[in-house]
Amino acid sequence: MAEPQDMILPLLREMRTEMHTGFERVARKLEDHDVRFDKIERRFDNLRQAVNGESILGRHAAAEVEERLEAIEKRLAALEKTG
Repeated sequence: MAEPQDMILPLLREMRTEMHTGFERVARKLEDHDVRFDKIERRFDNLRQAVNGESILGRHAAAEVEERLEAIEKRLAALEKTG
């Protein structure tokens, strides 16, 4: 009959090898997920910038229209006074 250490040590070595292989697989998967999340984050950042840019442009255009309307109203008021 074999001694206990002759049975246990090979089993522990085998378990260590399997665990190491499994952890490497998990680490690779996590790296893959990190790359995917980085891509998604960049897309969200681009979308945020586009939305903010459009809203700023829209506010600027609305302010310009408001200024032009005020100028027209002033001219109309002046014409009404003289007329």
